[in-house]
Amino acid sequence: MLSVGRLAVSLALAGSVFAGPVQNPHIVLPPSARGHRDTVQQIFTESYSAYKQFAFGHDDLSPLSQGFSDGRNGWGATIIDAMSTMHIMGMDDLFQEAVNFSSKIDFSKSQTRDKVSVFETTIRYLGGLLSAFELSDQKFPVLLEKAKEVADKMAFAWVGSNDIPFGFLDFSTNTPNFGRTSNIAEAGTLALEWETLSKHTGNQTYANLALKALSHIANLPAPLPGLAAQGINPATGSFVGGYITWGGGSDSYFEYLIKHARLSNTDDNLFADTWHTAVDSSIKNLLRTSTVGNHLYLADLDDSRNIVHVGSHLACFHGGNWLLGGRLLNNNTIVRIALDLVDGCWNTYAGDATGIGPEVFAYISSDGDFTGDVPPNADQLAFYNEHGYYITAPDYILRPEVLESNFYAYRVTGDPKYLDRAASAVDSFNKFLKTPTGFAGINDVNDVNTSKIDDTESFWFAEVLKYLYLTFDDPNHISLDNFVFNTEAHPFQAPRAKHVYGTPTGGIKHPTKPFSLKKGPPLPAISPNAKLPQPIKVPPQL
Repeated sequence: MLSVGRLAVSLALAGSVFAGPVQNPHIVLPPSARGHRDTVQQIFTESYSAYKQFAFGHDDLSPLSQGFSDGRNGWGATIIDAMSTMHIMGMDDLFQEAVNFSSKIDFSKSQTRDKVSVFETTIRYLGGLLSAFELSDQKFPVLLEKAKEVADKMAFAWVGSNDIPFGFLDFSTNTPNFGRTSNIAEAGTLALEWETLSKHTGNQTYANLALKALSHIANLPAPLPGLAAQGINPATGSFVGGYITWGGGSDSYFEYLIKHARLSNTDDNLFADTWHTAVDSSIKNLLRTSTVGNHLYLADLDDSRNIVHVGSHLACFHGGNWLLGGRLLNNNTIVRIALDLVDGCWNTYAGDATGIGPEVFAYISSDGDFTGDVPPNADQLAFYNEHGYYITAPDYILRPEVLESNFYAYRVTGDPKYLDRAASAVDSFNKFLKTPTGFAGINDVNDVNTSKIDDTESFWFAEVLKYLYLTFDDPNHISLDNFVFNTEAHPFQAPRAKHVYGTPTGGIKHPTKPFSLKKGPPLPAISPNAKLPQPIKVPPQL
């Protein structure tokens, strides 16, 4: 078993030498995969048919009341978010209908009274339009025109010489919400979409706006090496507080560091190096093992520098992201740990009554059970002693992240256990989420008689069903070596991979604020009884 010190050394020595292919080139799908893929497509068809019947033109279906909601400014978020999935599934008629709808969207103002989120509008609308434009071989220039139209409005979020955009805008007056602080996910999850817009318009200004925000965050002195604080003030460009998490509010900033490096093939090592530093720092400081089941997880760190033993469905993207980056850096240590993180997140699906993972959960490690809230009660302790985690927020709102990482794990290893897990999730969705008019979230994943949530978010179409479909599809279709997915699962065409991502020596320098943990030793990455993941079995070509 690797010690913490040896683990850190292995990371440094395994630095970016030659990028490896992301996908295992020798995957052979079993005959059962096609049937599971068709079942996923049927779920999409049923879900979208209900949307068309009760909510077409609006943002989200309300399947229980057979109505709709417009939480994404009323521009038809589900239609735009579903377009890339439609194209991948070969649903040409639906795709053409969506293109026609897109051509008539009025982005000059919000169709509701709500402010416009730069982050959400970027990942759903801008990302969806651009991905559909590329996937359809640029046959529909109106998609690019509409992407430019909405980006031109969002550009008002950058004020003066500010690197960090304000998070919300009034599209009617082009006025940012000046009084609101932001977070690194909102400000740092724009690069893939805006640089793709520059690629197709020839106007580098779009990419420059997003990249100056991403670069600014990466260059700020961080509480831990590479691990930016969650909060940020657009007016000053400074961090707000010192909370560190791979969960919501921070998640996709870390995701986009390595994905921007891959999509752009930039020679600026800042992005790949900062990602590598963040992963290395997380292994040294945040990686924990549950006392029951030896499940590996990434803890949070609060403003008082206490380890917080929490996990979330949102944070479970990290396994897939580490697999992508680990293969690009050809760092098998990162890949092995990533696979164990994938297993830990999947355990939150396997452990409860419905076979679907909860929104938020918690752990107990050798250094405590602090969650920043109340300690686990008797029922939670009993659940933990059986499953190695306990539930703190039991709802499921159709999130994709566990299945996203499962998809990456299958494409990287070819191990059929990931197909079995995806098939199990499909069965659970059909059993517990299906309604007479579409699919809905549930309020308690550990209750087979749970009530449902009257909302079908657009990411159900963009992410959950796409990742499941592609898990069972020909791995050469939308290969991870040819496409980079934005955080809403819209694939962008990537150039041939570089030979090296990041600093070849693995020696990474990064500004860091003076820091020490309040609890435990300085490098409590893995407890003495931890069971490290075994090396993956891949062909010699990898």
